Amino acid sequence: MPRTLPAITTIEETPAVLSVGEVARRSGLAVSALHFYEARGLIHSLRSDGNQRRYPRSVLRRVAVIKVAQRTGVPLASIAQALQSLPEARTPNAADWRRLSREWKQELNARIQALTQLRDQLDGCIGCGCLSLKACPLRNPADTLVNEGPGPHFQS
Repeated sequence: MPRTLPAITTIEETPAVLSVGEVARRSGLAVSALHFYEARGLIHSLRSDGNQRRYPRSVLRRVAVIKVAQRTGVPLASIAQALQSLPEARTPNAADWRRLSREWKQELNARIQALTQLRDQLDGCIGCGCLSLKACPLRNPADTLVNEGPGPHFQS
């Protein structure tokens, strides 16, 4: 038996606002994640007469930007700050995405550099066996604990 294709929805038939369940289904996020994003100011909803959340269709693109940024390791605080920098809290367009991704790329490169340095220092640390806490760049950078006097300074 041949399969039938669903009818094509015209723009006029597409709702201007979506329920939280519809946004969750279309974005692949849990409803609780959408509520979390909204509580953090990343997305915004309207309320129906019955006090139900309704999201503009543009929230789907905004959620997609948030998900991609998170997947690349950008912290939610940085994402929120970037989205708040957009005029009238609009959904990012292609030019906005290029600007935001350039900024995030710089942050990510700095974090990669810091992690690479940490990894390289850790290699040396494994060899020392923690016999030289005075000189350890991870546990006591620049021997700052010398100012606290003799004896243990860390609790396990």
